[in-house]
Amino acid sequence: MFTGIIEAIGSIGKMTRRGEDAFLEIDTPMNLDNLKVGDSVAVNGACLTVTTKSGRSFTADVSSETLARTNLKTLKRGDKVNLEKALRLTDPLGGHIVLGHVDGMGKIQEKVVKSSSIQFGVEIDEMLSRYIVEKGSIAVDGISLTVNRCKKNRVYVNIIPHTTQVTTLDLKKTTDLVNIETDILGKYVEKLLDHNKDLLQGVNADFLAKHGFLK
Repeated sequence: MFTGIIEAIGSIGKMTRRGEDAFLEIDTPMNLDNLKVGDSVAVNGACLTVTTKSGRSFTADVSSETLARTNLKTLKRGDKVNLEKALRLTDPLGGHIVLGHVDGMGKIQEKVVKSSSIQFGVEIDEMLSRYIVEKGSIAVDGISLTVNRCKKNRVYVNIIPHTTQVTTLDLKKTTDLVNIETDILGKYVEKLLDHNKDLLQGVNADFLAKHGFLK
């Protein structure tokens, strides 16, 4: 589990295809002293398992499923990636609950500088848009962001100067693909409602008002 607060920007040292899977070597200024083989690291928001560690770099295997759903398949030597180590119980939850399970990719359609901030408009799949609400949370390439507004299948987020300095978003341009993870809470609510349709029959505004939930 992660928070979407990026710890460091890493650089791809090697990207090797192994059949339908891949092997990544990532160089990083991030402190690796407390990182061990088997630990999880979010790379552009995708949870990967550390397979080896040496000096200022680590390696990870990338499955075909992860390649299919994320922009990791586009990586090449020298590309920059957002990195975050897994959350510890004693760590502050500065962003929001991020699982590192990327739902799919979005495409940057707008990048507008407004004062000292940057506004991105990201086109997402219609299946994902139902989990996104205005002023809710979303992870874009592993970065915890607040949704400014939604317009059909386009999500707008505002990037403050600090975020541009400590993440790769400042390097992004229109048409670039970014990894999207929606808020897990919406998915659970949808699942629970779907399995309890009979219990919800008759639950409407009048019912809620009668039982004190609405005034």
